[in-house]
Amino acid sequence: MHQCKKLQVLGVTLALLAGAAIVAAQGGRNITVKGSDTMVILGQRWAEEFMKKNSGVAVQVTGGGSGVGIAALINGTTDIAEASRLMKDAEKASLKEKRGKDTLGVPVAVDGLAVYVHEQNPVNELSLAQLKGIYTGTIKNWSQVGGRDERIILYSRENSSGTYAYFKEHVLENADYYPTAQTLPGTAAVINAVSKDTRGIGYGGIAYGKGIKHLRVKKDDKSPAIEPAMENVLQGKYPISRYLYWYFAGQPAGELAKLAQWVVAPEGQKVVENVGYYPLNEKDRVASAAKLGGGTTAAAKSKPAGSK
Repeated sequence: MHQCKKLQVLGVTLALLAGAAIVAAQGGRNITVKGSDTMVILGQRWAEEFMKKNSGVAVQVTGGGSGVGIAALINGTTDIAEASRLMKDAEKASLKEKRGKDTLGVPVAVDGLAVYVHEQNPVNELSLAQLKGIYTGTIKNWSQVGGRDERIILYSRENSSGTYAYFKEHVLENADYYPTAQTLPGTAAVINAVSKDTRGIGYGGIAYGKGIKHLRVKKDDKSPAIEPAMENVLQGKYPISRYLYWYFAGQPAGELAKLAQWVVAPEGQKVVENVGYYPLNEKDRVASAAKLGGGTTAAAKSKPAGSK
């Protein structure tokens, strides 16, 4: 049995090496994409679809968090950094210092940041102020927001995450997370924890929201509670929404540029919708294509399904 496992591992290794040899023989290259855990499933799906149509290119996608992807871009260990937040000026300066190149960043999709609770939790909506109170510790019991008399258990992303940074800035208004918040390494881990904890609450990308309940969110007490649905996000009605970005060291060229231009074109944006995120609107899509060297072509201007 042990020898059989060794042979299986050897077979997989040889297959991977053969695949790499084929890519090299066809004049292609390996493209690495690293960063946001919120975006990792989307990035992998883009890679799969792109490689089906471009057999000479191998695209490898890994997560780790937006900060991890940006650090890898600065250090030259990835071609593309996926990020669910804007790069900081200090990070751009580090990239310029270490690699001698300017940062190029483009929006590639839109995300509604969902708030999750267990499906048996009777609470269906919260305001931004209530969310801030919950995550900063001034609200500690579900009964304070219309729920059962139970202690609220906080689940959060780790501080290298763009989702963590976005939630801290836009919901907590840069206040500190309450010390009891349990930080987890990915949005999928937050979902898993909340799905097993009737007292739990978490947050993350809407595409990871299967199996638990999404809360409707109110901008303030006088505003309606809004569902994180595509129409609401694209129309700017949902109060917790954001762009998702790809970052490059300098202007991408060759197969790297081809991949990036395909992602913001209608075919790539259709993948966005299929995965459960929201495609760029026409104006943003054309702007991203132009920054990537694709110009305002007819392909860039045409609308994918679901866009406004």
